[in-house]
Parts: sequence; structure tokens; C-alpha cells
Amino acid sequence: MSYLFTSESVSEGHPDKVADQISDAIIDAFLTYDSAAKVACETFVTTGLVVIGGEIKCNNEAKANVDVQKITRNVINKIGYNKSEYQFDAVSCGILNALHEQSSDINQGVERAKEEDQGAGDQGMMFGYACRETDNFMPLPLELSHLLLKELSAIRKEGKKMKYLRPDAKSQVTIQYSDKGKPEKIETIVISTQHDDFDADEKMLAKIKDDVLNILIPRVKKLVPARVKKLFGNDIKYHINPTGKFVIGGPHGDTGLTGRKIIVDTYGGRGAHGGGAFSGKDSSKVDRSAAYATRHIAKNLVAAGVCDEALVQVAYAIGVAQPVGLYVNTYNLAKVRNSEGRKLTDGEIAAKVANIFDMRPSAIVKRFGLKNPIYSETAAYGHMGRTPGKVTVNGKVYDTFGWEKLDYVDTLKKEFHIAESAAVTAE
Repeated sequence: MSYLFTSESVSEGHPDKVADQISDAIIDAFLTYDSAAKVACETFVTTGLVVIGGEIKCNNEAKANVDVQKITRNVINKIGYNKSEYQFDAVSCGILNALHEQSSDINQGVERAKEEDQGAGDQGMMFGYACRETDNFMPLPLELSHLLLKELSAIRKEGKKMKYLRPDAKSQVTIQYSDKGKPEKIETIVISTQHDDFDADEKMLAKIKDDVLNILIPRVKKLVPARVKKLFGNDIKYHINPTGKFVIGGPHGDTGLTGRKIIVDTYGGRGAHGGGAFSGKDSSKVDRSAAYATRHIAKNLVAAGVCDEALVQVAYAIGVAQPVGLYVNTYNLAKVRNSEGRKLTDGEIAAKVANIFDMRPSAIVKRFGLKNPIYSETAAYGHMGRTPGKVTVNGKVYDTFGWEKLDYVDTLKKEFHIAESAAVTAE
């Protein structure tokens, strides 16, 4: 029997995402001048106010050059909170900076004489997930939720249509799956978008719904492959601003805090999540770096043809370099066998994975260039499933989203004796 699964996303103007983007921009600023900087930065936003707290350890150049106030205002302005009528804007908001020096007790656990002996910044478990539903090996409901809001943001910034749009928005997509786990149709789409107060309520809401259906949805459909486009049937249930008008939004409508959208940041409720947030943390915090590493493993396992779906868990003890455990779950969808023709168990797959991927924190940092100022781009529309690219900071070019690269596919095919010609694509 078919079943329904739902995922949500939020725009860069959502108050929690405003906080995430400020925190990650501050991390990037410190890393620009000190690649060894240690930063744990929490941001709180509300009506007319930003509060930034946390701990840092950096050199004198970084301390001299990082202007937290300027960085914060630039982020807020870039998002689009640039009008006083929003009750939260880049020019007039108050900013309280309560960053302080990192605890020496914590620092002694993450720094060693030999870099490779660097211990994990905390205990905990981190998860990575991948499946074959999309070209980037992400769950389809989350991918569509992100795409809807990215296009809505693009329309707002173009300023040619839907000129009433404001930065805050949320989306939700429900997919109907077959009993074999294959997407069959889009059941429901929910869009809640902040907007100007431009007409009587009934006319205003009717206009917004009409524009979503006739401007936003066609743009999204043009961006997806044919197999996904077919899922946009005529019987989709649309809920557009279902609570009514949405003029008061952003940090004025609700407070925002770093790290409150961890499911949006990862897999939309698929797989699992260890509980630790990403934004606001430098790479010595395995909540972030190891979550990227497990996504990289899961994605390469699926792309190599080891399995159709993979969940990878790693766990650490604070101050200890080697993980205390590595777990792989293929949901009984593994395709690999030993030399005698027996299907490999998930435990056997995990043992091979542990030999291939060095999961010590220092190795993860080197593998993905996590001491570089690359985090601002991760802070909205998900940390996973993004396209690897480049970012230029102070004249230097850095690779972004390295954990999304399929650079271990050939190694995995060789280890699991998968034919080189075997290609795995989305279904």
C-alpha cells in the first residue's frame, strides 16, 4: 500500500536562518585571518535586536580585522531586511556582542602537538544519508521544498514579479510513495510567504495564491528532470498562506536562534540525526565536520552501486581522535557480495568503509578543506545535496561543499568488486 512522506524547508529570511547565517559569516571572518581559529558562535534575533554570544580562540590579526557589527549588518542587508517597516533591518537593529575566549579545558582536548592526533571537540554521534531519488542523492520531498523557496527568493530579488514579497517564507512538500518506496505523485504543497500589506485581505491572499500557482510553480517545474516533472499532477493540494495574511514576519514576527533548523539542514526527516547543529561551529566540532564526512560516505556508497540507500553513523569521545564506532545501514538494499557469492552484511560493509575513510577529525578537516572560510554558503537551503563550487574571499579561491564530491566512487567500486562500467543514477 502507498504511503505519504513530508519534508519542510525555510527561506534565508526565516528568523532561525537569519541567526544561522550571521553565525557562519562570523566564523568565515575569523577563518579568513586565522585558519586555526576556534569558534562557537550562537546568534539570537528578535525585534530590532541581535545578540551574539559564544567562544573564540584566534590570533591577533583576526581579532584586529573581524568587525562583528559590520559583518552582522551586511548579512541582514543581503538577506533583504533593509526597510524600517520590517521592524528588523540592517541599519537600525541593535547588536550585542558577547563573544569571549574559548575555555582552556575544551582547547586542551582539540589541540595536540601532532595535528593528526587532534581529538574530537565533543562526544556524540553524527549521521549521513543518501538515496537514489534525486540526481544529488537527496530525498525528493526535501529537495523540492528547498527548490520552491530558492526560486521564491530569486523572484523577490529580481523585483519584476511578485513585488510584494518579503524575506520570510516556509515550504512543505508531501510525496506519495509506492509500497516499494518509489515516488508516485506530489500529494500536497504548502507555501507560507511573508508579504507587503497591499490590498484587502481576501484580494491579497487570492493574488498571492494565483502568483504562486502561475509564476513560482512553473519556474520550479522547468528546473526539475522529466521524471520529477511528471509528479506535478493536476490534483495536488495547495495550501498557500493557509493561516491568512503574513505581513509580520522575520525576527519581528518570531525570535530566531542558531541551530534550530537541523532537520531542514540535513535530510528533511529521512535517515537519522544525532542532534547537534552545524552553523556557528568551526570544524573542530565534530557535530559539523563528521556530519559532512558521513554524508560524503553515504553518497559515494550509493553512487558506486554498493546500495540504493545508505545511512552512516559515526560516534566520538571528547578529546579522542579515533571514532568509537562506525555503523552502516543499507536498509537491506545492498547489492554487493563476497568472492563466494554471499551478500555482504551491513557490518562487513562498515568494516570496509572504516578501512577506506579516515574519520579522525584532522583527516576530515583536510579532506574537505574545513579550515577555509566556506561556511556562509551552507547556512541557508541545506548543508547537504549542494553543488560543489568555488568561493573567493579576500582574493583567495576556496572549494565549497567538498563533502558532496563523488571522488571515492572508483575506490569503492574496486573494494567491493563492482564493474567499472556500472553507473548509478537517480530513479
